[in-house]
Amino acid sequence: MQINEIAEKLGLTVLVGADNLKADVTGGYVADLLSCVIAGAKPHDLWVTLQTHVNIVAVAALKEVAGIIVAEGAVVPDATLEKAAQQNVVMLSSPQPVYETVKHLVALGL
Repeated sequence: MQINEIAEKLGLTVLVGADNLKADVTGGYVADLLSCVIAGAKPHDLWVTLQTHVNIVAVAALKEVAGIIVAEGAVVPDATLEKAAQQNVVMLSSPQPVYETVKHLVALGL
């Protein structure tokens, strides 16, 4: 499934990376500890988190995730969005809590 399909079905807002929404998503990962993401996320996963600081972009690029979903409508600082744009990292926003966001991703088959 592609990011654009997931974003549409879940009502996600594209914060950065509109040009990369055709990327395939093969799984998901949920964590707020960056060390856990480094250890467990796989390429092409969608990463769901509450973190918004600039370091999430570096981890996403390192792990080659399909994109980051920031849950609970958390405000993402401009510096993080700018870094994501520079690194071609897709960032999406979900107004739902983490649990609800993940539940919807699982219902889509991820």
